[in-house]
Amino acid sequence: MTDEEIIALAPGEHPPVPGAVKVASTNYEGARHSTRTKARKQALDVLFQAELRDESVDAVLRRRAQQGEPDVREYAAAILHGYWDHASQIDQRIAECMSGDWTLERMPRVDRNLARIAMWELDFTDIAPKVAISEALGLADELSSDESVAFLNGVLNKALETRPARRQ
Repeated sequence: MTDEEIIALAPGEHPPVPGAVKVASTNYEGARHSTRTKARKQALDVLFQAELRDESVDAVLRRRAQQGEPDVREYAAAILHGYWDHASQIDQRIAECMSGDWTLERMPRVDRNLARIAMWELDFTDIAPKVAISEALGLADELSSDESVAFLNGVLNKALETRPARRQ
């Protein structure tokens, strides 16, 4: 790792997947996000709402439009529809990358949806894997619990190792 420091696991703390490490987090206060990062955050918000309300992505987007919210960014729409088109396959891949007693349902909602976005980027786009993983970890560090970064890092790195061959 270049800019991050590996932190020892606390007594009794177990990695979510074998080989996962804990890294020092970065303070993102005052950070400016790229257009794609903003789109990922917007997609996360819509996926979170859809799951919370047990609605389709399209239903959430329609309601947001009726409430006068701005349209989602182009890349956010690509993420949302990309995930929705491959939801069962993506969720299965995430579940296969977790170890022990962890299940997709047990994951915090923010982490689960960040994993979905990153998995879609890993398996269905030409986004560089390091970028997809780094973006998910950065948003987890900013928006989720202290343990989320290490957990997602382990899950997404296993996903990268077991990624199916890309279709041409």
